[in-house]
Amino acid sequence: MENSNQTNPPPEETHALIASDRVEGTDVRRKNGDRIGEIARLMIDKKTGMVAYAVMSFGGFLGIGEDYYPIPWQKLTYNPDLDAYELEDLDVTKLENAPKIPREGTIDWSRMEGRGINDYYGVITPF
Repeated sequence: MENSNQTNPPPEETHALIASDRVEGTDVRRKNGDRIGEIARLMIDKKTGMVAYAVMSFGGFLGIGEDYYPIPWQKLTYNPDLDAYELEDLDVTKLENAPKIPREGTIDWSRMEGRGINDYYGVITPF
């Protein structure tokens, strides 16, 4: 059976769904609207298909010295008024000391690493 959607990709956004490429690059802000960073990528659990983390770029100046911070997806809420994801209020020191991936580095996405990230943010997940 031929797929009639081969030339027409699925929608980028519906009322309840959004394509990952539309999330990447979206600002992350505080509740007061202050910009913290932006979403660089999503990490999806292979078994459940659920988004586990949004990797946020943060810090530096004009992209120099910026690091990546895996933020548990449950800590972000989309705010259509800001056209951004809100990160629950964390003081700057807590965010600066959060688990991070240096721009030129890698991270071990093991269950142990995930548990450390979730513990840091006080999140319980099925992953």
